[in-house]
Amino acid sequence: MALTKEQLKEIETNLVEVASKQVGPIIKEKTGTHFESFDDKANQVDLVTAVDKKIESIIKDALSKLYPDFRFVGEETYKPGDTEIGAEPTFIVDPIDGTTNFIHGYPYSCTSLGLVENGKPVVGVVFNPHLNQMYHASAGNGAFLNGKPIKVAERDLKLQKSIIALEAGSERSSGSSGDDNFDIKQATYKNLLSDQGAYIHGSRSCGSAAMNMCMVATGTLDAYWEGGCWAWDVCAGWSILTEAGGIVVGGNPNEWEVPVDDRCYLAVRGGSTYPSQKTFVEGFWSHVAGKLKYHW
Repeated sequence: MALTKEQLKEIETNLVEVASKQVGPIIKEKTGTHFESFDDKANQVDLVTAVDKKIESIIKDALSKLYPDFRFVGEETYKPGDTEIGAEPTFIVDPIDGTTNFIHGYPYSCTSLGLVENGKPVVGVVFNPHLNQMYHASAGNGAFLNGKPIKVAERDLKLQKSIIALEAGSERSSGSSGDDNFDIKQATYKNLLSDQGAYIHGSRSCGSAAMNMCMVATGTLDAYWEGGCWAWDVCAGWSILTEAGGIVVGGNPNEWEVPVDDRCYLAVRGGSTYPSQKTFVEGFWSHVAGKLKYHW
């Protein structure tokens, strides 16, 4: 049986409590203090600290007590080739999204707590304690920032007039081993920014997928395109964005529906009709310079 709106709202409320009381204070206290105490996960810019692991353990313990029958997928406990996201309710958690920001003391690190059911994001909580920004939503219950409904002002959605979040990411191999993702991303950025291409107003980078998604949800950004991030980076923000009238499609052309673990996404704000969003997406896709390929 699917979770009801009331049950989802209760989960949202509990996730807000965990984020604000148990996680946020640790992130705020420890940021910028761990320059020498981190490890490389995949490469020298894919980083993890002891604080990431500690926070994930705190979150998992708290949620397992509240919802012992739900599954849990966390960034720090993910096992390649073994971890799967199925139909059952599953928490998908990034203890600190924007770990590089966290290490350097840049105030765009947050905790990202999401829930999927039948593989679809249905609850999302993203808390940036540095800026005291608590984004939260659940399916059918609306999206909120610090308890106030998120309402995106109605306005034109045009590719050329847009500001789009673009990230370098941590996977930056340049075609040396058959991996063209980095080169495709850079060529796409050129297509979007050039006066010979889409000529968008500009690009921005928070250094946090969750924060980028939330800024699209509020309409501060018009869109966010990313390849290489993970389900825990986008799950919570996805729920918040869709409840605020936005959409998430594939980052590769003609992928209108993608799973939460697709690893390649295009998020587009609300404040516009779906036909306008669809036209925006199709226009964006025309500037994507190849097919991005990532593994879960």
